[in-house]
Amino acid sequence: MSFTHQKKLKQKLKRGFFVFLGIYIMISASLYFLQEKLLFLPTTLEQDYTYKFSHDFDELFLKANDGASINAIHFKVNDPKGAIFYLHGNAGDLQRWGEIAEYLVDKNYDVLVMDYRTYGKSQGKLSEVALYADAQMYYDYLKQHYSENDITIYGRSLGSGIATYIGSKNKPRQLVLETPYYSILDVAEYRFSFIPVNRFLKYKILSHKFLKDVSCNVTMIHGTDDSVVPLTSAKRLFESSDKNKTKLHIIEGGSHNDLINFKNYHKLINKLF
Repeated sequence: MSFTHQKKLKQKLKRGFFVFLGIYIMISASLYFLQEKLLFLPTTLEQDYTYKFSHDFDELFLKANDGASINAIHFKVNDPKGAIFYLHGNAGDLQRWGEIAEYLVDKNYDVLVMDYRTYGKSQGKLSEVALYADAQMYYDYLKQHYSENDITIYGRSLGSGIATYIGSKNKPRQLVLETPYYSILDVAEYRFSFIPVNRFLKYKILSHKFLKDVSCNVTMIHGTDDSVVPLTSAKRLFESSDKNKTKLHIIEGGSHNDLINFKNYHKLINKLF
């Protein structure tokens, strides 16, 4: 190869390197500055919006320590078998999640569902610490009305990590996790394996760490075809748990949002509730 050809090849490689570096930096910067928009997909509601559900409910507004107003729906039935604290996924608002949670109300349980900050009518600045504090605030509200022996914490998707945290700080009857993850960091590394997301991810939600301090029985439910939270992440969480009190139920063919369409899901929920 002539000197001229070698020089041209080096120039092409150099240009290619800087193009790759520029794209890498651009993607990394986007992930850092837009990570909340990627992780949280809220819809908002006017403060005077009127909820409509099939079951009786009370609408609640509790004030967080920083003054933020956090909205929740508390479904109530006659002679309830207990209470369920339902921590929902990352998209939508209470109108959607209230309708989903009514499936559990049908099991003759009182159910409380809260909206995270920036969701629905809830206000305040989002942060991982705030998510935990707001959830604990509503758990404390439940403890004023029910014995902890009668409270189940149910976390779905994003809410599974928050639910595990609350379970680690309290003594509920049981903890149920639908489509859970080892950590948000684990899911992010799965999706963006070519970027060191650990360096700039603001929300890590280390479910595996919290799970070690959960004293009640834990039930995990996951689908084999989940493309949002991979089954491998749920299995990793299960492997980190105390097998004497933790069970992982895998729904064959289930994806992230359709487990309720499977008979095995209904059988399991009927056993739990």
